Amino acid sequence: MQTTPSFTISGDRFLLNGEPLRVLSGALHYFRMVPGQWRDRLLKLRAMGLNTVETYVAWNLHEPRPGEFRFDGGLDLAAFVRLAQELGLHVIVRPGPYICAEWEFGGLPAWLLADPAMEVRCCYPPYLDAVRRFYTALLPQLLSLQVQHGGPILAMQVENEYGSYGSDRQYVEWVRALMVELGVETLLFTSDGATDHMLTHGTLPDVFKTANFGSRANSEFAKLRDYQPGGPLMCMEFWNGWFDHWGEPHHTRDAADAAQALDEILASGASVNVYMFHGGTNFGFMNGANTDLDTRAYQPTVNSYDYDAPLNEAGEPAAKFHAFRNVIAKYVDLPPLDLPPPAAKLARTTPRFTGVVALADALPVLSAPRHDIVPRAMESLGQDYGFILYRTTVNHPPGRVTLSVERVHDRALVFVNGVEVGVLARDGDGKLEIEVPAGPVTLELLVENMGRVNYGPDLQDRKGLLGWVRLGINKLYHWTMFPLPLADLSGLRFADPGAADAAGPAFHRAVFTVDAPGDSFLALPGWTKGVAWVNGFNLGRYWEKGPQTALYVPAPLLRHGENELIVFELHGARGVAVLEG
Repeated sequence: MQTTPSFTISGDRFLLNGEPLRVLSGALHYFRMVPGQWRDRLLKLRAMGLNTVETYVAWNLHEPRPGEFRFDGGLDLAAFVRLAQELGLHVIVRPGPYICAEWEFGGLPAWLLADPAMEVRCCYPPYLDAVRRFYTALLPQLLSLQVQHGGPILAMQVENEYGSYGSDRQYVEWVRALMVELGVETLLFTSDGATDHMLTHGTLPDVFKTANFGSRANSEFAKLRDYQPGGPLMCMEFWNGWFDHWGEPHHTRDAADAAQALDEILASGASVNVYMFHGGTNFGFMNGANTDLDTRAYQPTVNSYDYDAPLNEAGEPAAKFHAFRNVIAKYVDLPPLDLPPPAAKLARTTPRFTGVVALADALPVLSAPRHDIVPRAMESLGQDYGFILYRTTVNHPPGRVTLSVERVHDRALVFVNGVEVGVLARDGDGKLEIEVPAGPVTLELLVENMGRVNYGPDLQDRKGLLGWVRLGINKLYHWTMFPLPLADLSGLRFADPGAADAAGPAFHRAVFTVDAPGDSFLALPGWTKGVAWVNGFNLGRYWEKGPQTALYVPAPLLRHGENELIVFELHGARGVAVLEG
């Protein structure tokens, strides 16, 4: 007699169609890879001994403008889930609406912040309306893929680590009720750090609770048991590595130490989700940021999300892959290791720079100017990511004077009559001593959005110039603003690099020939700070301060024959470019 498919809890066990299942999961975010790599990464996840893949859902990518939805190409979440099922894997989906994930604004769309009264992750009605609209578009993509309908989705998360943020339990309950209303039938769960305040504020009485931690499994699970005496134990985020901020050391975790921590989880009889199995890349402007909870110092995350995970950023098995497989083999009978063939590597290639155009000359094709009495934040101008140039003309007594800004988010290059005179950073005092010639003088501030905060109380992180700008004691008015999302560079017209004057911010074009596309990393020695594109695809930021020293270039971005590299250098440096697998 055929039974209805189900995923349930009985005592301290999960049951899949009535049979015990220990969930051995790995985090793998479909949006941190190009879709041509999905199969390879999923096969490697299975080869390590895992039976489930877990993914967040990035709202900001799926709804780039209010009411405009994308579920195609690399954002075809349903296709990713079906592929996992085809390869014999179960799936856990964590739809948000907030995901943290060291992702820009924790996955929330920046256009939410165009509302000056916006309060996210609470019962603020316009926020709830936006979540309802998104879930109404998203969840129907997944409903038929739930295990109850023969699909691979075992469970879905209600919000994400809410106990680390707020105290609006009514809001968390509203998210749960919305998911049920829209047709979610499978197991719902919450995940929080295993502390009293996190489990108090992040959980719901009738929703399955999981814990997030990187070590000390026995004590962490003991705390979880204080709030959930029965049911299976599960670590929803086993932090086996960590992420990097610009200007800080690269984080690593010893493979043996991480394997021992995994062994402790499994020895307790628990299920686990390895966060991350494969981190991938924060391509483009999608890196998030933190603020130090004590000092409020701003800490932008690099583009690499390697995470020191079992698979490195390029998808190659690292030491942790084999160490974790050995641990899992103590608890599960594993077949012989069967890995997909290694990805092809690009032969060392040195692109040749053939053209340059200064930002000042490119403005007419990159931006439609906006005018206002005072400088406005990016979000109020309808801009999400990238840069914004603020320009005003002043008459001021010539000589030394203090330029001051109320707040800059996050980094501003300052120009007087087109010449860079300094940098104002978010963590500075907001002041810069400049020399003002006899007027009129053109004053410009090129502000870079370095990534919105993705965790903690500073989540509502608007970008640009936030507040007044002064010369001495005088506020400056009548501004022209040039939004520079840099989403399309096809209109740029490049001049010969030998003849062009590009001492300041400029776009540099290079070409290179590829006989056999393969994975590679782009190194930019000699350049200072900026952004790089290959064949129109935004690879992300480079910055000489590190720790990231090269940008990952997946093979599917390259084409046989001629390819194009564009480097937007902020400080006028000119170096070389090297692509190497």
